[in-house]
Amino acid sequence: MLFSGVTTTSLAQGKKSKKDKGFVSIFNGKNLDGWDADPTYWRAENGVLVGEITPSTLLKTNNFIIWKGGQPADFELKGEFNITETGNSGINYRSEQLTDIPFALRGYQADIDGKNNYTGQNYEERKRTTLAYRGQRTTIKPYTGPATPEGIRANVSRNAWNGLNVTGSLGSSDSLKTLIKSGDWNSFHLIIKGNKLQHYINGVLMSEVTDEDTVNGAKKGLLGVQVHVGPPMKVQYRNLMLKQL
Repeated sequence: MLFSGVTTTSLAQGKKSKKDKGFVSIFNGKNLDGWDADPTYWRAENGVLVGEITPSTLLKTNNFIIWKGGQPADFELKGEFNITETGNSGINYRSEQLTDIPFALRGYQADIDGKNNYTGQNYEERKRTTLAYRGQRTTIKPYTGPATPEGIRANVSRNAWNGLNVTGSLGSSDSLKTLIKSGDWNSFHLIIKGNKLQHYINGVLMSEVTDEDTVNGAKKGLLGVQVHVGPPMKVQYRNLMLKQL
């Protein structure tokens, strides 16, 4: 029996190490070394990355903590998050930093919110807006309009990109919502490879985008985490692990 237990444990450890092979931690849990942030809104606390807005620190524009370790192209990013009910956050990737607004990013975002209305969807911050709602598998059509901010805004309706073409279902948004825990820790896993962008929550694929828009799409860029304009809120992230492919 003892030998059997050791064998089982060894096999489990082998599976875990294989699963985690190639992943490296991008947050040390002690401080914000390796990140660029406004300490008014971001801190490290008890091994957790905390983003918080208080009544005295309300935002006028969305604010990001930005990873300084490079601009990943194809990668997997995983970790856990816990957000208050009034919270609005997200994980940006393949993004660019604005020069006229401090700590602001523009680009793809794995959306996260406390009411879980949007958690799991693909939303492009400051650009094409919604690329896939939760439960959707979409293809973004090639863009032929003017490559200007005005041209992009003209191609957005009801906070969604007009070039969004739904090609399949991953389940209804409401049924997938029941798999996301409110006021508790949830895991996320982003698999970003080529023009396919997959967002998983608690091991379940919530949205998938195939981006064929070579004008507006990005092949690499910055990683960052958001606190959103709105009421006081708190979001926590931990065990942030990156594997570049």
